Amino acid sequence: MTITVGLDDYLVHGTHGYFDEEHSKTQPFKISLRVDLSSTVTDGRLDTTIDYAQLQRAIDSVVLDSPPIRLLETMAQQISEYIQQSRNVERVVVRIEKPEAPLPHPGGLPYIEYTWNR
Repeated sequence: MTITVGLDDYLVHGTHGYFDEEHSKTQPFKISLRVDLSSTVTDGRLDTTIDYAQLQRAIDSVVLDSPPIRLLETMAQQISEYIQQSRNVERVVVRIEKPEAPLPHPGGLPYIEYTWNR
């Protein structure tokens, strides 16, 4: 049996991106996290699961509290590393959408998805 804890479509604004001009003003990042737990969850014991607030803190610590990150792949890996510190995490999936990414013409939703397995 697998238990999954997640946070979908968390919208944060940061100054990240490959191009230097992306570091001068904030832009939106929509981030979803999925965490599969490796052990049984015990009722009344938050330490046997992942707290939703911990998922938000993982995102905030990377997107809001770090210097500009050029690649979303790096951003996703850093978010995952924050969550991996919990002993009962078996798998982490991070999806980052960048709706205002500089594209040659309108259309499409740029995103990356990163998966880590213990």
